[in-house]
Amino acid sequence: MTGLRQLRERALRVRRRLLLASWLAMGTVLIARAVEVQVVERAAWAAEALAQHEKSRVVPAPRGRILDRNGGELAVSHMRALVGVAPREIEDRDEVAAALEEHLGVRAATAQLVSAGTDAWNVVPGRYSMSQVEGLRGLKGVYVEDEPNRLYPRDGLARGLLGVVQDGVGRGGIEQSMDSVLAGQTGREIVVRDNRGREVPGQVVVVRPPTAGRDVVLTIDQDLQAIAEETLAAALDSTGAKGGDLVITDPRTGEILALTSVVDGSNAALSAVNTSYEPGSTIKPFTTAGLLDHGIASLSDSVDTGDGSWWTNGRWIRDVRAGGWLTLREVIRESSNVGIAKFASLMSRGQQYTSLRDFGFGTPTGIPLPGEASGVLRRPEQWSLLSSESLSYGYELSVTPVQMAMAFGALANDGLLMEPTLIREVRDHDGTPLRSGRPRPVRRAVPRGVAEALTSVLVDVVEEGTGTRARMSSFRLAGKSGTTRAIGADGRYAHEQGSYYASFGACFPADDPQLLLFVRLDRPQGAYYGGQTAAPVTRATLETLLAARQVPIDREALALAARHTPPPSPTAPLVRFAAAFDDAPPDVRPRASLPGSYPAHMTVPVLEGVSIRVALRRLHKLGVRVRLEGGGVVHATVPEAGAAIAAGDTIRVLTDGNPLPVPVRKPDLIVAGGGGGAGSYH
Repeated sequence: MTGLRQLRERALRVRRRLLLASWLAMGTVLIARAVEVQVVERAAWAAEALAQHEKSRVVPAPRGRILDRNGGELAVSHMRALVGVAPREIEDRDEVAAALEEHLGVRAATAQLVSAGTDAWNVVPGRYSMSQVEGLRGLKGVYVEDEPNRLYPRDGLARGLLGVVQDGVGRGGIEQSMDSVLAGQTGREIVVRDNRGREVPGQVVVVRPPTAGRDVVLTIDQDLQAIAEETLAAALDSTGAKGGDLVITDPRTGEILALTSVVDGSNAALSAVNTSYEPGSTIKPFTTAGLLDHGIASLSDSVDTGDGSWWTNGRWIRDVRAGGWLTLREVIRESSNVGIAKFASLMSRGQQYTSLRDFGFGTPTGIPLPGEASGVLRRPEQWSLLSSESLSYGYELSVTPVQMAMAFGALANDGLLMEPTLIREVRDHDGTPLRSGRPRPVRRAVPRGVAEALTSVLVDVVEEGTGTRARMSSFRLAGKSGTTRAIGADGRYAHEQGSYYASFGACFPADDPQLLLFVRLDRPQGAYYGGQTAAPVTRATLETLLAARQVPIDREALALAARHTPPPSPTAPLVRFAAAFDDAPPDVRPRASLPGSYPAHMTVPVLEGVSIRVALRRLHKLGVRVRLEGGGVVHATVPEAGAAIAAGDTIRVLTDGNPLPVPVRKPDLIVAGGGGGAGSYH
């Protein structure tokens, strides 16, 4: 028994010692942890405790403005405020309701509902100005959150060009491409909260103030932009086109003065920059530039276009009508596909490719806008047997309207291709200039002499060729029309009625260009040739901007370039059929008389029984316009023989009924090649 008792006492002592050791170990751990918390982790725990009473928040930076070239505001930012109410935190509900009604204009019933609700949080509908919410910032239970609000003062002007701001980030247009400049740098502040997590009014610590974004000054002129948009909208309405583009530049500097696009009724997209198409006959001047630059042909060299068709490399190339022998100058004036294809066949593939590439085709222009399309110009080793001829009149390559505008601008700028300039200046938020955009030449596309020669040809196009509907009574234009088939959803040429692109490029005035205009219409209905639909848009735009006093043109220089005596000379070569068929606008009198050149009193000559060629010669010597109806031998005129007429009048010539190569229903339907290559694929 004694031994058993001793064993029990010994076990009890061991248990007590183990228990004591455990307690000592636990105490040691607790003391060590307390020391760690109080000494080692003190800063961290203090920060966590402080975090429960403080909240860091981002302070948005005021976004920079977008201005036009004259300082007009196109996009601005104003701080607006959101107002929220925590009803459970409100001490005086009547006071809050009255304040909401007084400062925000909230109806009394709504104010009561907001302040007396049982929800933990209610938002007052709407956004409010800084002055409206100033009297609410000290009210307990009322919370005000500032946010930037982007405004566009010109009510949608240049919408596609400017883009938009979503969640503080630029989307599309200048807002996106210049976002890093416009956005500025956000700030940070700390607000103090009580032990219930409520913000303590007036207890805000600014850690870092926001830095306002910088202002971006564009080369755009807002008045010219408005004219461009209005003119394009009117053109779409009158032609039934699905969309279109209008680009206006200063060819001397490459500055973009106006840029607008409409796609499916909306001006939010910018197809002038990000959508390419086959240019058709507007490419012919640049094919000609290669011929002249490489010394392969002169403007007086001629080719036989025959009956307006040419079988080559297993397919037909066709014109709208027979042309016979045409000089290179006449090929461009009459927009002959057969003629330009025959001339282009004299160039090597390398020469033709280089000539087009030098004008910027197949490469991005570098315009500072997102999503620019580069277009397509395949290298010569990728060409087929048909490519050289197709390229000569604007097929098998694709371009954007901006590329076309810059290429035409090179002709107007003595052969020097410019990079498009859209950013004129970047200013600090205090107005200090930080960066200025300067004209940037890309390369010399052609020598000056070649550019001048081509300009003279393009003047002929407007004066008496396929572009007469762009002609102005006071100034000479140099321009070229184009028409091409649209591509369908299946990637093939669309054959539905109206599936064409119509375009026109023009330098104004021709003698000392200040403006370059390029117009493209997408699927105009009815008449679809570029000379019929796009050329009048050019004239309408110019007439409107000349009437405006604010647009960026040198009126003194224009006065020197104005027509002081009406051209052309009565001894000039006969105008070919395209000019005779085109109706002139009512206020334009093409081929008006030079002073003293024509008899004061004239009558319609007797033309019955003579050929069309003889009739044209006799009538043009009188300085009148001719409208042919039919083909063959003349049997009557309207007015009839012997009727009194004046220079510039239009004479209808009726024939014995033999048809012309293409039947004429309306005088404006005959434009050689349609001003384009649509007739090339049969």
